[in-house]
Amino acid sequence: MLEIIFTNERISSKTTKIFAVSENSRLTFEALSKDEINLLKKAAQQYEFTGKKDTFLEVFGSGGKIIIAGMGEKPEALDLQNLGGRLAKKLFKDTSACFYVEEIKGCRLSLEEIAHNVAFGMMLGSYRFDKYFTKKKQNEYPALEQIIFKVKNSADVNENFKDFAALGNAVRYGRDLCNEPANTLTPDVFAADIKRLEYLGLEVEVLDKESLKEKEFNLLLSVAQGSIKEPKAVIIKWKGNPDNKEYDLALVGKGVTFDAGGISIKPAGGMEDMKQDMTGAAVVVASMKALALQCASVNVVGIVGLVENMPSGSATHPGDVVTSMSGQTVEIINTDAEGRLVLGDCLWYVQDKYGVKEVIDIATLTGATMRALGSEYAGLFANDDKLAQKLIAAGEESGERLWRLPIGEGYNKMINSDIADMKNIGGANAGGSTAACFLQRFIKDGVSWAHLDIAGVDKETKGNALNSKGATAFGIRLLNKFMQNK
Repeated sequence: MLEIIFTNERISSKTTKIFAVSENSRLTFEALSKDEINLLKKAAQQYEFTGKKDTFLEVFGSGGKIIIAGMGEKPEALDLQNLGGRLAKKLFKDTSACFYVEEIKGCRLSLEEIAHNVAFGMMLGSYRFDKYFTKKKQNEYPALEQIIFKVKNSADVNENFKDFAALGNAVRYGRDLCNEPANTLTPDVFAADIKRLEYLGLEVEVLDKESLKEKEFNLLLSVAQGSIKEPKAVIIKWKGNPDNKEYDLALVGKGVTFDAGGISIKPAGGMEDMKQDMTGAAVVVASMKALALQCASVNVVGIVGLVENMPSGSATHPGDVVTSMSGQTVEIINTDAEGRLVLGDCLWYVQDKYGVKEVIDIATLTGATMRALGSEYAGLFANDDKLAQKLIAAGEESGERLWRLPIGEGYNKMINSDIADMKNIGGANAGGSTAACFLQRFIKDGVSWAHLDIAGVDKETKGNALNSKGATAFGIRLLNKFMQNK
């Protein structure tokens, strides 16, 4: 992982120098000589560089390479994070680089905040998942192993960066989990990896198949019964405020480590992406890791249901009726609508066991939400306007944006069954809303609840500033910001 150093010490003249400017700012920097500044001004004129957002000016002087990053008119925190991500890719072949932290015209952030946001962006933008390559050449790997930030009061800046570093660590961990193939990240392996996090001060309880039967996780077990891989449910607790005996929040994650669709088998095209149907669980686990690393003063309990959804002679049939932990009966019309079954039991358990009054679940749940929102927003469904507003605000601040979609009696009626309390799909239309209505039936009276459907935002198909191609682990930054704002 890229090492980040904050220092006020002298920087080697051969180090690549980086500066950020707003649009139409003067190219004058304390760290550069007159000759270097004149060179920059000539290059800016020649290439018509004005500091427009997402543009760069590069020159090579006697002291080495200089990069000027254009930030637009009024750069905000997310702009600086995106700059950090772009720099991580731009500096791929550089062996040493230094970002000189100076005031940026029109930017309301302090020098420390500028440094922190660019550095955080570099942590995210430098992420790569290379563990399974065996024939890559050395020059295909990044040469840059550390980035220096030239700042005053470097000790304070470094100390205050800890929360950013913890969050960056958690996001990278979440992406690692999501990028793992299903033959290595089985429910058993996933559970063992979560158990390992106890070294951070988290309390972790793993429920095996026998425990799940005893506690009547019948919906979850119905999803798992077609696979030879035994299911798990894992409860993760962080008590950052030991004076409070209650939990401030519960997080619930869908952890289908591979989703073939069961008897209602999926088409072959794109099925390989179903290794990431456990992204909701990864986001919950990584979010709990971030809280522990940050020593956050909140009490949060998380639960993830870990299963494989496979077709076999023992798999659940379409048309089967299963009694949930809540006592409600479910007619399983489509075995590929399995995530809501896993979540239903987990939602009920965490409310019943821990008495939580605020619950957020997160899952790659429906193609309908993905088709509605694409890769720009995750879907938000909620029974509490204030909770929804807080989540939307946290999404805007973190860059992981949410769009609220409807739930209501009309959608709820669509999942009524002819032979049971409910069925697990509501028909061809409004699939995201009917799935949310299904989950809402497992929310107790008086509990504030939100469902985040991250289908469509869980994977980056081309690569962007903060993410290479592959898993995004969308939701970790969002939930962390939401919990910081509590």
